[in-house]
Amino acid sequence: MFGTVLLASDLSSASDSVIGCLQGLRSLGTHRVLLVHALGIRHLDGMRHMLQPFVDPRLRQQLRTLESKGFAVELVIAPGNAPSEISRVAKQNQASMIVIGSHGATLARDALLGGVALGVLHRAEVPVLVVRVRITDEADRQCDVVCQDFRARVLFATDFSDTAERAFTYVEQLVRSGCREVTLLHAQERRPKHREVQGMAEDADRIDRKRLEGMESRLRDLGATIVRIALPYGAPKVEIAQRAEQGFYSLIVMGTQGRGSVGALLLGSVSYHTVHHATVPALLVPPAR
Repeated sequence: MFGTVLLASDLSSASDSVIGCLQGLRSLGTHRVLLVHALGIRHLDGMRHMLQPFVDPRLRQQLRTLESKGFAVELVIAPGNAPSEISRVAKQNQASMIVIGSHGATLARDALLGGVALGVLHRAEVPVLVVRVRITDEADRQCDVVCQDFRARVLFATDFSDTAERAFTYVEQLVRSGCREVTLLHAQERRPKHREVQGMAEDADRIDRKRLEGMESRLRDLGATIVRIALPYGAPKVEIAQRAEQGFYSLIVMGTQGRGSVGALLLGSVSYHTVHHATVPALLVPPAR
């Protein structure tokens, strides 16, 4: 499923915590990891030789940790800015997924785990696994992450777009890899009060439920034993975040698409909100390019 993954590292303890989550990718077929650090000095080549002695030992330590987990690891120190270099290296090496940490609304000093994560999502041509990093000791910069078997209980959020349908193919692959429990979620903003409009909304609900039931059938045919359908009224980003906060799910899967600036991600900012607020890992699937 994800034979080769790219792991973005900023050399921090937060990156170490993300590395600790990667063992869960073994069950998804991951055997090769591209460990990438971007220096952000493309036009200052002389500084690269000055910085490398400081960067190299830390990356080597992370490389050894990954190798101890059974991965074949390739180390890449890239000169440019992180979002561009991560996208370039992933494409050149045919990575099937990018893994990156996100601190949510905290750890503002860690650039990679903040705006750079959004930059990566904006440029990515392959799915991006965003692992939420939680700080445990501000003074010592100690972090941990919430991760488990990614296949345990999957939440799939859909708006029935082409990109969401592409994201659903990854849910199908997760089921093929052993996932047995999936929730299919489609949230609508609000229930209309006007009787005539309410009748139209009820018709739309029936159509949406039929779509979800079709997805349920596909998953059960692949081996899923528990498939739940959720059709709540409410803001999609809030519904996803609330379900994630319950601590029930091991992975959120959804589609996303860049729009305009880095900070403006589509699905009505749902993807953006998920990156910042989801308390469990999220697999964000870009549109076909």
